[in-house]
Amino acid sequence: MAKYTGPSCRLCRREMMKLFLKGPRCHTDKCGVARRAFPPGQHGQARGTKLSNYGIQLREKQKVKRIYGVMERQFRRYFAIASKSKGVTGKVLLQELERRLDNVIFRLMFATSHVQARQIVRHGAIYVNDQRVNIPSFSVKQGDEIEVRGKEGIKKVVKVNIDLSKDRGVAPWLEADLVNLKARVLRLPDREDIQMPIQEQLIVELYSK
Repeated sequence: MAKYTGPSCRLCRREMMKLFLKGPRCHTDKCGVARRAFPPGQHGQARGTKLSNYGIQLREKQKVKRIYGVMERQFRRYFAIASKSKGVTGKVLLQELERRLDNVIFRLMFATSHVQARQIVRHGAIYVNDQRVNIPSFSVKQGDEIEVRGKEGIKKVVKVNIDLSKDRGVAPWLEADLVNLKARVLRLPDREDIQMPIQEQLIVELYSK
């Protein structure tokens, strides 16, 4: 499956905001946005063109894709699911993205970034309802039981991640036992649970053209 392998800080600079793609580093002076607050590229500092409505919508879609670490084909699939649902399309789209297992691991503070969360899932350390799941895009549902198992090395990494992520806290739609590295999905996420500045209506307008 295709994936982005370039510098993470470049993505944040392109969106001109911190997307917190590198965990604790994003909270330090080493953050790319803090050091170079202009878009990447040879003409980054010279860019001053006002974006069209289409450009604004496109940038919003790219931002959300980068926050959750999904590629275009995956994102279109999530939008198709949301558009066919009975709820508000934008809200359902974000709900589907939030339910991804790699995102859940991040929201539980078991990882400091979505990239690290995907690595933990792919290494087979995550069990959902006593079944090992190594697919980052796996969608959790209400009542699912999640647990970190496997080698002590991975558990130590997760515990370090919890200490580094205490300021962020566990998402309100999840319940976590941070000592035993277990968790439960209390309910599906609401729009109010997503703190990142996302204007999902712009994405709906983009795909509705």
